[in-house]
Amino acid sequence: MRVPAAWLRSYCDPGVATAEIADRLAMSGTEVERVEHVGVADPASFVVGRVLEAEGHPNADRLTVCTVDDGSDAPRTIVCGAPNVAAGQTVAVARPGAVMPDGSTLGEATLRGVTSSGMILAEDEVGIGTEHAGIMVLDGGSQPGAPLLESLPIVDEALELESSPNRPDCLGVYGVARELHALTGAALVEDPTVRDVEPAGTDAAGEHASVEIADPEVCLRFTARVFCDVAVGPSPLWLKQRLVAAGQRPISNVVDITNYVMLATGQPLHAFDLDAVRGGRIVVRRARDGETMTTLDGVERRFDPDVALVCDAEGPSGIAGVMGGQISEVSEQTTRVLMEAATWVGPNILRTSSLLGLRTEASARFEKQLHPDEAMAAQRLAARLMVDLCGARLVPGSLDAYPVPTEPRTVRLRHERLERLLGAPVPGDEARVILSRLGFAIGAEDDAGLAVGVPSWRDGDVRREADLIEEVVRVHGLDRLPTTLPARRGAVGRLTPAQRQRRRLEDCLRDRGLLEVVAYSFTAPAKLERLGIDPDAALRVANPLSEDQSVMRPLLLPGLLDAARHNAARGMPDVALFESAHVYRPRDQREGNEPPAAERHHLGGLLAGALPGSWRRAGERAGYHAARAVVEGLLAGSRLDWNVEPLVDRPYLHPGRAAAIHVSGAEIGWIGELHPAVSAAWDLDSAAAFELDADALLEARPLAPAAYRDVTSHPGVLQDIAVAVDEGIAAAAVEAAVERGAGDLLASARIFDVYRGEQVGDGRKSLALRLEFRAPDRTLTDEEVAELRESIETELAAVGGRLRA
Repeated sequence: MRVPAAWLRSYCDPGVATAEIADRLAMSGTEVERVEHVGVADPASFVVGRVLEAEGHPNADRLTVCTVDDGSDAPRTIVCGAPNVAAGQTVAVARPGAVMPDGSTLGEATLRGVTSSGMILAEDEVGIGTEHAGIMVLDGGSQPGAPLLESLPIVDEALELESSPNRPDCLGVYGVARELHALTGAALVEDPTVRDVEPAGTDAAGEHASVEIADPEVCLRFTARVFCDVAVGPSPLWLKQRLVAAGQRPISNVVDITNYVMLATGQPLHAFDLDAVRGGRIVVRRARDGETMTTLDGVERRFDPDVALVCDAEGPSGIAGVMGGQISEVSEQTTRVLMEAATWVGPNILRTSSLLGLRTEASARFEKQLHPDEAMAAQRLAARLMVDLCGARLVPGSLDAYPVPTEPRTVRLRHERLERLLGAPVPGDEARVILSRLGFAIGAEDDAGLAVGVPSWRDGDVRREADLIEEVVRVHGLDRLPTTLPARRGAVGRLTPAQRQRRRLEDCLRDRGLLEVVAYSFTAPAKLERLGIDPDAALRVANPLSEDQSVMRPLLLPGLLDAARHNAARGMPDVALFESAHVYRPRDQREGNEPPAAERHHLGGLLAGALPGSWRRAGERAGYHAARAVVEGLLAGSRLDWNVEPLVDRPYLHPGRAAAIHVSGAEIGWIGELHPAVSAAWDLDSAAAFELDADALLEARPLAPAAYRDVTSHPGVLQDIAVAVDEGIAAAAVEAAVERGAGDLLASARIFDVYRGEQVGDGRKSLALRLEFRAPDRTLTDEEVAELRESIETELAAVGGRLRA
């Protein structure tokens, strides 16, 4: 919402700089993103002038040589290309040296042999309109040489506000002025919507048109007024300037009035050419499936039954709360206008806008749910402007379809509750003044508290006592409250066992050099397709912000890949990342009334690029073994019965270089190198990842604590063996076979090398293991250890392995 400062000050002027106004608003909850300059940079060189003579250029048919009195010692010669320039006009003049709104500096120029000293200005050349074809002709009241700023608002500032969804009243300039009045105590002019205009004529609005709400679930109220003898033409300069400063393009007086009223009050309106409303009948209904209409932007749009339409007797003439249709557009030939101000159901407008990919100034206001009373208030202001600016006649009577009228809301405010919630007293008189300035009606006070009537523009936001207290304190000043924590007797803060365990797992990953990332819970269907996952099997968001965030993530991998690609694109291809967050899957709804989403907490990690070093070779790229080492460290102290098994059913993992993680026989995660196609899709050279169901880890039953083993002083016996196995045999299976064969005397077994080549044959590999044997009560001999070789060979044979000589 762009709020022109001059317009705001016309309602409430606290006499301070615009920057201070922005600070006051920001401190009370109305976020100000920035303050922009509007119009010319320096008004000193812009003055009022009078055209003394206007003669055709001797060397150009379309140019006029003007003699202009601009208050200087001698008249000024200006060459003008506007067709409407004439002697005797009072005009806006820019002298040489003037800095124009685009930043250029005006100088003297020779045009077809005639020197032009200055410029006679059009609207767009001072930033108060968009018209360029002709010059501005001013009222004759100003004397030549007078500052142009006294006649036209050629300098202004605009506050760019970010209004919260619960404050649609701040999407109108007068609503912001009301906030400023409450914050500063500066005088506030009368609400521009209070005064109405007297109708004229003996006919009635009902004789010209009728309105009907066929579906009250999409429209709470529909009002319309009829205007005859309308003269469509340009708007006055003051109106154009306010619209341009607020970011709107002036079109014609009728259309500009609808935009002006919307910007002033926050209530959108729409003007119909009544002669183009077929049958003189307006019906509000839902669209029929496949129904089409061409909107004002020239686009033919197709609707589904969720879209609310404004229709005439033959079909659609506007998208409710979003945009009107071309069929009843106001034009220069329009003489009868049906002015509509309606109250639409906010969620329906939000869905329609999202569905059509069409968001307008009107839909941005309607989706925040306006109050029905605001419709007639906006009609009163629009009627005055139609009569004043268009010479229109207001036909007696209003068309008002209002199926379920609302009742005013009253909320009680107790001073002791106010002090208890805030932790500091706010004088009762100050609270009354604050609420009164904000437009609340202050009633009688009794034992139940102060009766406060909620105005229509705050009805959707202020519904209980705490809301009133919030209104008081944000104007009183949050900075004036003591910075103390609320007292909570008997409350003891501590983490739950599950939270402690989860934090231990996260700390374990940090200790191993992984950096934590936080990704969106939403992802794009296209990303799941790149991973080989069917997007239709994911949980789809009913009302997504965009297609890229239209499904809930079923695993953490997409977010980790996005973070890795982001780093790689900025010269950091070697990363080690993890995320601890929720994933979501659709739940089978055939059983009971459980929520539609199965929500689980996962731990996921991604290693990409080169590793700092390994036992195999320095500078090795991230692979399965590096990811498995991280998982082993993560599960080392968990006392869980876990193991890995080959995994072949994950399309995003490299076949043969992935494993499923099992705890007590149940799969709770996976490790693996990413499929080359997946790495390429995210612009990564190589990557390995893992993902664990953290909730399943917490739910698993840990093994009994290991029995105490006394520290022995007897040395161990080290032996290295080489085991030849088929390429498809997992190293973990070899380790397990050696441990079974060696029995209790084996203290540790560790693989330290792998060999593939002609000495073991194609399709086979040789694993080198270092075994440590130790007895608690004696020093083992080589002969005792050698006796275990036969049982080790037997166990290795069971998995297809043999000892190499």
